Amino acid sequence: MADSSEGEEEGKLTGGSQQLVVDDDLREMGKKAAWSVSSYKPGNGVLSLRDDNLETYWQSDGAQPHLVNVQFQKKVKLQLVVLYVDFKLDESYTPGKISIRAGDGFHNLKEIKAVELVKPTGWMHISLSGNDPRETFVNTFMLQIGVLSNHLNGRDTHIRQIKVYGPRPNPIPLQPFQFTSTEFITYSAVR
Repeated sequence: MADSSEGEEEGKLTGGSQQLVVDDDLREMGKKAAWSVSSYKPGNGVLSLRDDNLETYWQSDGAQPHLVNVQFQKKVKLQLVVLYVDFKLDESYTPGKISIRAGDGFHNLKEIKAVELVKPTGWMHISLSGNDPRETFVNTFMLQIGVLSNHLNGRDTHIRQIKVYGPRPNPIPLQPFQFTSTEFITYSAVR
């Protein structure tokens, strides 16, 4: 995966990437989810987050925190959240502090990541990996992205796109290795 951030120190992300680049071993999981938001201005609802158009955006309408809820029918493995935000266009509407929570539903969400965005412009990659190298993904029914504050003390927020990625499943069940060539796949099972 190309690191999209120009600078990253403890919980702070700066910069951004104009092109969305993710590892080939990840797949976009957002299509399998039900998306909802805590509030929105008419014409700038949850559909604007998922329309693959960087000109449209979700705009919240109400008190902070502003929430985006991503609910799955079955437990999924998630590894990466990617947001498109633009400080140059949105100024005080740009998220400043973001909290990502995971759980089985609204009743037991726990914060798994908190980041501060410093004048971001472009795709911001937020890894859901833990501090332990063995924790490469989060196994969850629900993900909640909370905007805790905005730049310049703004009240409402703009997020232009959100993508959630999980590991691509191994095409051969119970196979510990992931072969890529046809020849290796042919001989990967013992008769």
